[in-house]
Amino acid sequence: MNSTTDYFKIDDLLTEEHKLIRQSVQDFVDNEIKPVIDDAAQHHKDIPDLMKKLGAIGALGPYIPEEYGGAGLDQMSYGLIMQELERGDSAVRSAASVQSSLVMYPIFSFGSEEQKRKYLPKLASGEFVGSFGLTEPNHGSNPGGMETRLTKNGDHYVLNGAKMWITNSPICDIAVVWARDEEGKIRGVIVERGMQGFTTPETLNKWSLRASKTGELVFENVKIEESQILPEVSSLRGPLSCLNSARYGISWGVIGAAIDCYESALKYSLERTQFGKPIASYQLQQKKLAEFITEITKAQLLCWRLGTLKNENKATPEQISMAKRNNVKMAIDIARESRQIIGAMGIVGDFPMMRHAANLESVITYEGTHDVHLLITGADVTGINAFV
Repeated sequence: MNSTTDYFKIDDLLTEEHKLIRQSVQDFVDNEIKPVIDDAAQHHKDIPDLMKKLGAIGALGPYIPEEYGGAGLDQMSYGLIMQELERGDSAVRSAASVQSSLVMYPIFSFGSEEQKRKYLPKLASGEFVGSFGLTEPNHGSNPGGMETRLTKNGDHYVLNGAKMWITNSPICDIAVVWARDEEGKIRGVIVERGMQGFTTPETLNKWSLRASKTGELVFENVKIEESQILPEVSSLRGPLSCLNSARYGISWGVIGAAIDCYESALKYSLERTQFGKPIASYQLQQKKLAEFITEITKAQLLCWRLGTLKNENKATPEQISMAKRNNVKMAIDIARESRQIIGAMGIVGDFPMMRHAANLESVITYEGTHDVHLLITGADVTGINAFV
């Protein structure tokens, strides 16, 4: 019997360091997340001190150089960390993903030396919680329509506008916000908690990502000093490059959710007896399980190759887009189908399928919807942009 989720021996392609990193995060998830995640999700509450715990295991900005508080790891390590965190819950991976790819990455890539040294070490340790402001009430898939404005006012700037569906918004210490200046250029701004006119109302009554805080970022004449503006970018390239990093992490992360569902379904099918024998002995159940492990394996191979390309700085946005779309669809399909193997028991918190499925309804939408990623691939292979 081959019950491993490493069906094609992909571990042979990883270094010993990669496997040690994965094991350390797996242990963290088993000890710190799995015992509390159902209660957190059921009661719509976040996990206490999660960011500091993630910082302590090096899961925040792991590819950021050590001189700025990161672990200086490669992109394969980042992917494996995201996989294990999402095996626990998408909300946990989302918190680490936002902090790493959407807050620390732009400060490291586009910030001044002063900004890097001021913010990155505290973000890496989890002392600071960050959020990322791009999506607006009227502009989700079209960030080019951005309405948030940054206008010059004497020796400083004024920020006005609103962002929504923001992970960590209600608890963030800083937010990296994208706004259009008077010349029409997209600028990155670091906004700190406590600034006058900056509020973060929480989004309640969610059916998805219930163990994560979500909210808005609202700016009413917020005074912005020159030192708060990221100096090295003035176009959509800024936020889009952040999304590329986040989408890469997601493509790995959702494999963890799929593995958790698959392993739970396989174990149950071998233990649950109907009509005098384990339900794993029936053809329809074996068909489901065989398809699950096949799709997981394909996603693993896709991510391993993408990680190799990322390490060589050769991965294209279109390749990342394909991996994000394919792997999230794979994971949500497995979450739904594996719930059927469990039967009625699959709807209760003793099993993870419903929680993962509900979470993945958000993941299939954020960082580019399933359909938008299809159009990105379509434009790449045809040379014709179907967005306009």
